[in-house]
Amino acid sequence: MARIGIYGGTFNPPHIGHIHAAQQAFALLKLDRLLLIPDRIAPHKVLPQGSATAQQRMEMLRIGAAQIPYAQVSDLELRREGTSYTYLTVQELKQQYPEDQLFLIMGTDMFLSFHNWRYPEKIWENATLAVLMRGDKDENAAIAAQKDALEALGAAVETVPNEITAISSTNLRRMLVFGCAEPYLPDGVGEFIAKNGLYGTKRCYQQLSMEQLEKVVIDLIDPKRVDHVLGCRDTAVELAMHWGADVTDAARAGILHDITKALRGPLQLTLCSEYGIVLDDFSTKYPKTLHALTGALVAERIFGENQAVVSAIRHHTTGKADMTLLEKIIYVADYMEPCRNFPGVERLRALAYQDLDAALKLGLEMTLELLKKQGSEVSPASQAALNWLNGKDRCKC
Repeated sequence: MARIGIYGGTFNPPHIGHIHAAQQAFALLKLDRLLLIPDRIAPHKVLPQGSATAQQRMEMLRIGAAQIPYAQVSDLELRREGTSYTYLTVQELKQQYPEDQLFLIMGTDMFLSFHNWRYPEKIWENATLAVLMRGDKDENAAIAAQKDALEALGAAVETVPNEITAISSTNLRRMLVFGCAEPYLPDGVGEFIAKNGLYGTKRCYQQLSMEQLEKVVIDLIDPKRVDHVLGCRDTAVELAMHWGADVTDAARAGILHDITKALRGPLQLTLCSEYGIVLDDFSTKYPKTLHALTGALVAERIFGENQAVVSAIRHHTTGKADMTLLEKIIYVADYMEPCRNFPGVERLRALAYQDLDAALKLGLEMTLELLKKQGSEVSPASQAALNWLNGKDRCKC
């Protein structure tokens, strides 16, 4: 009796995280074969506009999996019309391999929602559920509870430690637009993407109109941040009109300020490395603060924004000494846009139209106070900005 692993997904596009997970599952489950199965139509998600076709996804997976000699890329779901329900795939494979033991390999998120799948009992009747675990303590507790619940219903569940690679297909698509995805692509997949112009890799993003820019940004950022980003843009425009700054620059800086915010810390470091940026000690230690720097790099190199816009994005989280009018506006707009709701925000909103420096100072003081309460280090740039506003670092001559 052979042990056969089934690893399915959209693979849109496939990345090294998929390959590493497949390799670890094969070894730890002691599999004899591994089937990689791209879906035709995913039942749990709608693929974003501009995605590769199902055939292209399968071809990329074949290219990426060429380094795994025991893996076979199957077109089983692509040949089947309609939505790619897993229970149908498992039933078909069980008919094909009636004497063998099947293992359905899935990530944590999928496992925790498994009870909501179409006919889950038809899956566990034919296959053992193999869960890739990332090692998070709270996540492990949730997995254990779900495992107990499913085993009580008759399912067989095995957990597989997974040395996680910090990439997802969603973030990989963002990195492709930003021109720094190569470290996360299996050999040959990047060339296929470039040759076929997939995921916007052949599009020019410079000199976009405001309407075009808004659409691109909304497609690239975390959907949960859309209201914040649009609110920041609109607030920046209002402040620019009030204080006499360039309204177009304010709008473009406002909508682009969080363009790389969705990227986790390791991806921020990758972007800096791919762009040839040498980081200071603070930035290396706190990569979560890097989205201002990487956002500025992307605004300049990908979107072709002018230096006033780039600098405003660069300093919108920490500030700096002797900020320009636009830099102050973007910092304050980010802090007070309509979605913000915290003690002191109404006072800051009032100050923003009376004394912009006072509003900036209040924002910096609140940030520094929060960081100190959390036991976090204060950015040297933030301290320099506050010192400047307090007159400590101004030229006395």
